[in-house]
This record gives sequence, structure tokens and C-alpha cells, in this order.
Amino acid sequence: MKRFVWLIIMFTVIFSLEAAAQKRKAERAYSSFSAGEYFDAIDLFKDAYSKTKKTDKSARAELVFMIAECYRLTNDPRNSETWYRLATRSSFSKPEAQYWLALSLKKNGKYTQAIEEMRKYKQVAPADPKADQEIRACELALEWQRNPEAYRVEELRDLNSKESDFSPAYARDDFGVVFFTSSRGDARGNKTHGATGQGFTDIFESRLDKKSKWSTPVAVGNINSEFEEGTPSLSSDYKELYFTRCEAGKREKKGCIIMYSKRSGDSWNKPENLGILPDTVVAAHPAISPDGSSLYFVSDIAGGFGSKDIYVVTKSGGLWSAPRNLGPEINTGGDELFPYIRDDGTLYFASDGHIGMGGLDIFKATPQPDGSWIVQNMKSPINSSADDFGIIFETGNERGIYSSSRKGRGNDDLYSFELPPLRFNITGLVKDEKTGSPIQGSVVQLIASDGSNLQAETGASGDFRFALKPNVDYIFLASKRGYLNGKERETTKGQEKSRDFMVSLLLTPIDNPIELPNIFYDFGKWDLRPESMVSLDKLVETLTDNPDVTIELMSHTDSRDTEEYNLDLSQKRAQSVVQYLIQKEIEPERLSPRGYGESTPKVVDDLITSQYQFLKTGTVLTEQYINTLPNEEQKEIAHQINRRTEFRVLRTDYVSPKK
Repeated sequence: MKRFVWLIIMFTVIFSLEAAAQKRKAERAYSSFSAGEYFDAIDLFKDAYSKTKKTDKSARAELVFMIAECYRLTNDPRNSETWYRLATRSSFSKPEAQYWLALSLKKNGKYTQAIEEMRKYKQVAPADPKADQEIRACELALEWQRNPEAYRVEELRDLNSKESDFSPAYARDDFGVVFFTSSRGDARGNKTHGATGQGFTDIFESRLDKKSKWSTPVAVGNINSEFEEGTPSLSSDYKELYFTRCEAGKREKKGCIIMYSKRSGDSWNKPENLGILPDTVVAAHPAISPDGSSLYFVSDIAGGFGSKDIYVVTKSGGLWSAPRNLGPEINTGGDELFPYIRDDGTLYFASDGHIGMGGLDIFKATPQPDGSWIVQNMKSPINSSADDFGIIFETGNERGIYSSSRKGRGNDDLYSFELPPLRFNITGLVKDEKTGSPIQGSVVQLIASDGSNLQAETGASGDFRFALKPNVDYIFLASKRGYLNGKERETTKGQEKSRDFMVSLLLTPIDNPIELPNIFYDFGKWDLRPESMVSLDKLVETLTDNPDVTIELMSHTDSRDTEEYNLDLSQKRAQSVVQYLIQKEIEPERLSPRGYGESTPKVVDDLITSQYQFLKTGTVLTEQYINTLPNEEQKEIAHQINRRTEFRVLRTDYVSPKK
């Protein structure tokens, strides 16, 4: 009995010791997590998880969720996806696990799956508006991938290392020197960051040689310390440097400050704290305006819109003003980071709070006269499902460098980008309007709104080609003896991407009368109905494009009245067309009205046959023939075809007396 009691005591002691050890492991894990040491906390949480009994499902579910959180906060979306998925399978799962699983899928570029998981999140958290925003973001990301912007993006292999390289800044006016942030092995700070598992960052520089190759990056002298330095920004004369310095300690969070240094010859003076905020408050990611009067930066000042917002201070009399939040058009409930201001006042920044393709996306904010901003996502290929941030531009050019983690390794790399010049071409065909056959040897004239005037002759296949300029309206006028001139319009205005245009110019032969479609009159009347004006306006355009042409306006009726009546009615109708054209400033000398009454019935052509199969090509629609048709509907169609207005070319050598 005593032995049994002793065994029970021993088991109790061992169990208590194990429970105490497990509790200490969990406490250490939570302590690291609270201090922002997420990378260190991963193994501590995993160790605590392995020591937790399988029967304690609630505790195990909590530890799985915390492991997923650590992977998310160390920017490891692949592992965070795995662990959030495990967390959602538990009966003790939190709604947040479902949300972050969807966002991990989004950051891994699995947009369709992310939409499905976000819809599941809506079921458990129907009141959260973020779900609909993220579903819309995934839908737009798929669309932007299918229709990317015209930027060319290339990895800068000469600058990148196996560690993180990000947040560049040009350091010379020819853009041949670049500063950037890196955690590569030869950084001065030799500690490992508990939040990322990487070394402390320093500011490095590289120079472009004559072969357009970047030199091996070296640390910028007199700037770096044992702590973390990064996110450099230089004044427009490249003599002043602003950057971030963050002190980090185990199990505690320390603030970041903005440092300032002035160039002295070829070296930098000892950096000083700019002192725009208390050291206990984060001040990071400085961006000096081109005129040097404003400094944009990131902070977690209380009362902002999200975790980190973008602020601005202005300099007056050598002193910086109090910080001003840029407001809800820029800042969201998420993080807004890495600001950059161009010489035209356009602000670029990274955000995970605006609708985007992945983690951080780069946004362009254009200032408006009333002080507001228009914010636009830079879309693909600048943005991706990963983190994209820290963009800079060459002055006056749509090219530069930015940072991205798109390789999927969790590390950041530098990429160059360039928007190639817009290139437009037009390929055209000149064809016979009646037969569709190509017209060889026709002359095509290009008339542009910028004053350009070019000419080309079509080849055997009736083709021509011109190079076009951006933001210009064009008219293409084709001419050939025996045809009326043909005209088409095109424009490159509003075109944001290079493209090739296609156009067909149809020339109408003048050897036969040309019917004017849709010329309507009320029964027994000769006043033009409003719907006739569209067709007649096209005739006005044709006559304007063919100023050497005179025409006869030919009006025809059907045979359902006396010949005398129909002849008089058709003459009045032809005259009403001529009168309309004169009102449109067509010279009367170019117009001859003539009514033919019922004397010239229509000869059925291929076009009519294609519309009315009961009529055969070549048939003359005489009254005698129409009366042989089997039903009243077909007879009415034939009479309607006979009721038409046509014109034919009389001369092609008219010269206006106004010239």
C-alpha cells in the first residue's frame, strides 16, 4: 500500500514538473511574440505544441494559431497558409484563422482559392466589411494579371543578395549611384533580428559602370551602426541624407527614429537624430520632397487611421512643424509605408489597406487643387501577389527601381522598371465597296491633328501601313480614279498602351448609281422625315471629301399610281434632298435633282438577294413581275425596294468658283 501511494506521489510530481515546464515554454513563446520576436517565437511555440497532450485540443488549437501568426508576421506566406489551414480544421478554430488563411492564399497568388476561403469567413463574420473588399481585390488581381500595364520589370541581379535588399534611393543626378537597404552578411550590425531571423540591415551603395553594370555593393561610410539602418532618402542636390535607425533588444520593443546627415566632400558627417517625434514613437521611412520643404514619413502616432500611417512635416526657419496625418484618402486601417514624392507632387507609397494584389502594393496618389488625393493601384506587373514597395523614379522619366518579395522566398529583392515609349502602327486595306476586292494603286493620305500629312500607295493586296504618334487624331483618305474617295478616322488619344490599329477603307465605284439608304417620306408627301437626315449627312460628308464631283439626285417611286403623279412626286422628293444638301453648304451647281417616277424599276443585286431569298439576282422589279409574286407581303417588299433615292456622278472635274 505504501509503495502504491509512493508511485502515485511520484507520478503527480513528474506530471506537475512536465506541466510547469510546458507552461514555461508557452510563456517564453508568448513573451517573444509580445516583444515582436516572431521568428524566435516560432520554435518556442512549436516546442510547446509538441509537449501539449493531444487530448487538450483547445490548447493545441491556440498554439497552432500562434505558429501561423508568427509565420504571417515574419512574411512567410507559404508556411502561414499551411498552419492557418491546420488552425481552421480545429473545432476550437478562431474566425481570424479563416480570414488570415484567405489572405495567405492571396499573398501566394492563389486568388480563386482565396475568394472561396474569404466567403467562408463571411459566414462566420458577416459583419466584417473587410471580407467583401478582399474578395473584390482578388477579382481585380486576376483581371490585372490578364491585362497587365505596359511596364517592363527586370530583377537587378547585380545588386541582390541571398538576404533582403530593398528600399532604394538615387544618390547622383545621373542616376548612376544607388543607395539601398540590405541585411547581407557584410552589414555592420552582426546581430540576428528576432522578428525576421535575418541580420540587421545597413545602407549600401553601388555604382553603374560604363557597361551599365552595377558594382559590388559596399556599406555607406560613416552612416551605419550596430543597430538597423535603412530606407534612405536624399535631397534633390544629393547633399543631404535622411534614413531610419531602429534599435532592437531581446524581449522588448524599441522605437525607430529618423536620422539626418550632410555630405562633406566625398563623405558623410556623423548622423544626427532629426528629432521630429519623441524616441518612444516610431518615426521611419523618410521621404524628402524635391524642394526640401516637406518630409514625409511613417509613424504609429496615437489617433491615426491604422497601425502605421503616413505623415508630413514642413520646414520653416530651419524648424520642422508638427506632424500632419495625410488623411483617410491615403491612410487606411492597415499599414501605409515607404512614401516617395516626385517632383510633380505625386506621392507613391505601399499599403496593405487599400485594395491590392497581395501583401503590400504600390499606389500612386495624385494631388488635386482642393487638397484631396486620387489614389490608384499601380497594378501588374509593378505589383504582384507578394510585397511590392519602396519605389523611386529617375527625374523626368517613367523608369526607376523598387523592391519586391515576388520570388516567394520571403526575402526582398530590387527590380528595375521602365514604361517603354508608346508605339502605334496602323495597317489598312482599301477595298471596292461593291465587290470587296482589294484596290491596288490607290493613294492613301494621312492627315493628323498635329499637322502631319503623309501619303502612301496601296500594294497588290490593297494594303498600306503608317506609324502613328501618341495623343493625335488621324484621318485616312483613300482615292482612286473611277471611285469616290473613302475616309476613316482613328485616334491615339487616351491610349495608355502601345497597340496596332486595323482599318478598312471602302471606295464606291462611280460607274453605276449609288443608292442612299433609309431616305423616308410620309405616304404621298415629299418632306424629308427626321430619320433620313443620318443618311443624307453621310452624303454631305462624301461630297465634302470629293469636292470635284457633281451629282444627279435620282428619286424613284413604285408603280401604284398614275405615271404623271409618280413623276411629279419623285421630282419634288429629289428637290427636297437637294434643298437639304444646299442648307448644308453644298454648292447648288454640284446638284441636279431629277424624278424618275416609276420609269426605272430596280434591278435585283446580290445584296438584295441575300436579304430576300425569294428575289433572284438580275430580276427587274417591273409592275408585271411584282404582280406574279405569290403573296401580298412579297409584293409590298418589292414595291418598297423600288421606292428609293439614288445619286450618280455626272462629272469629276468640277472646280468651285470660290477657290
